[in-house]
Amino acid sequence: MSSVAPLLKLEKVSKNYVAAEGAAPVAVLRDLSFEITAGESVAIIGPSGCGKSTLLNIIGTLDHPTSGSVWLDGQDLSRLDEQQLAAIRSRQIGFIFQSHHLLPQCSVLENVLVPTIADKRSSSTGAAERAEKLLKRVGLGERLHHRPGQLSGGERQRVAVVRALINQPKLLLADEPTGALDRNSAQGMAQLLVELNREEQVTLVLVTHALELARQMNRILELRDGQLVSAVV
Repeated sequence: MSSVAPLLKLEKVSKNYVAAEGAAPVAVLRDLSFEITAGESVAIIGPSGCGKSTLLNIIGTLDHPTSGSVWLDGQDLSRLDEQQLAAIRSRQIGFIFQSHHLLPQCSVLENVLVPTIADKRSSSTGAAERAEKLLKRVGLGERLHHRPGQLSGGERQRVAVVRALINQPKLLLADEPTGALDRNSAQGMAQLLVELNREEQVTLVLVTHALELARQMNRILELRDGQLVSAVV
């Protein structure tokens, strides 16, 4: 165990799903324990259906474990109600999904600013300045007022990355962030995530099938039989 207090800690997390009537529950995660320190990057790999997205959703408080606890920055998330968890998601966790989920009727800049609406800490001026700075950083400075339909797939995913970072989260969760991209765009996205992990000092946990992306993280873990084990790829 590290002497540095972890930013994220999972203790004996299990997740079971109810099966058909009369059948035993399906165990997806089994007494899983895991720690990550601030600023670290971790890739989680494993076959489809093994529970990687379920694990990411539990870390991000979008789902609840059947048993066990999740700690973020010293706080036991199992003790929080839904309103408190929503505040955690808004302020401390950024999400990137395989599909960008951008609002088609809104501009790039407006899409990025959506998470700041519920965050009373963000002044409209400060958030807009940060949004423009980040969009320029990812090569979209000339696309601020374009709509998602006017962008390439790689550009739309970069907008989604900036949106995830706009509230300066401590933890960035990415579920197959390059899965819908062509090879060149995927390579660019991988490099961008590595650079932003360092520049923004944001802790990064990503689920991926792309071994090329996984190899660029500090650690690679494989989800196998409901447990995380170190992987060499």
